[in-house]
Amino acid sequence: MILKEERLTLNGHEILLRSAKPDDAPMLKDCLKTVSGETRFLSKEADEVNITDEQEAAFIEKMSSPRNLLIIAFFDGEYAGNCSFNTEGESRRNNHRAGLGIALFEKFTGKGLGRVLMEKAIICAKEIGYTQLELTVVSTNERAKGLYKSLGFEEYGRLPCANKYDDGTFSDDIFMLKKL
Repeated sequence: MILKEERLTLNGHEILLRSAKPDDAPMLKDCLKTVSGETRFLSKEADEVNITDEQEAAFIEKMSSPRNLLIIAFFDGEYAGNCSFNTEGESRRNNHRAGLGIALFEKFTGKGLGRVLMEKAIICAKEIGYTQLELTVVSTNERAKGLYKSLGFEEYGRLPCANKYDDGTFSDDIFMLKKL
């Protein structure tokens, strides 16, 4: 799915939402590397992000298909992060499901941008015809869990010690879903 540019105001700040384009690849790759270093809530450490611009461009192309979406957000003209969903399967039995993810630079968290992105993704997923959105959140990510619950996501399972950090500590993964 391609999202046309959409401008809105959020607490006095100009927000631009649009679909990612292949020439955004270096920006998205750098975001993933930076955000992975800013938080323990993504699946990799910063030094594990070793994708090329070409690989990221191919991912962007895949996310531009009719049943996937990759939204990028700009906050007062500065790239702030992204939100995406993609089909959980191609068979008739599971093509009603989409997996959802979001990543924002730390300095843009807590400003309402995550909610704006998630709400837009939910609307788009409904338009495509999905009836279930699914996500995984790290158990220690209280802010994200609160946001997801406020948007109607419910916990349906947990994987203990899913994440082992370099300092030897662990966190669980919580699986959540929202019926559309």
